[in-house]
Amino acid sequence: MGHKKTQTKMIQGEDEKRMLLSKQRSGLFKKASELCTLCAIETAFVIFSPDGKAFSYSIPSADVAANRLGQPDACTIQEAEAHHERVLCELRKKYSDLASQLDTEKKRGEKLKQIMNETSGCSSWFSTPSSELSYEELLIRQAAMEDLKGKLTKGIEERLAQTSASSAAINTAGATDPLGTDASGGNSSLDPHGRIVGH
Repeated sequence: MGHKKTQTKMIQGEDEKRMLLSKQRSGLFKKASELCTLCAIETAFVIFSPDGKAFSYSIPSADVAANRLGQPDACTIQEAEAHHERVLCELRKKYSDLASQLDTEKKRGEKLKQIMNETSGCSSWFSTPSSELSYEELLIRQAAMEDLKGKLTKGIEERLAQTSASSAAINTAGATDPLGTDASGGNSSLDPHGRIVGH
């Protein structure tokens, strides 16, 4: 009669799970010990229960097995060092490019500042044709024109506000009776000395 195959399925009860784990754990430890003795190998394994408890078994010790597992070989170390060196070379190149770009921009800024100082207050500068100006001078002219436009816009707005205020004052003054009707409803007039005389 052949070996009967049993169907494996998960146990539902928590107590049954803990009891079976306790029994099967000792059997696994025994099988691991026999395998180490028969094959002269080192082994280590860890079992976590449903409660989160850890049970471990190792030969000769867990530290030895962990150190062997985490210790890279010479090839892996060489690959890691080569990758590290490649990353460093790329970072150095990027740094060098950025430093060179920053130096170029600084020189350009100093040149623009120098041109602005040389051309400030020069009325003939605006009359120079654009085709005769360099790129930096065109940028300065654009900035100056934008600044002038802002000042003109502000001046126009202030003048409009003043004009509106003056018109409002004139309208308010015109709304009064030029003949000088007094508050009591009677008429008043001026005598030869400019004094108001009521009727």
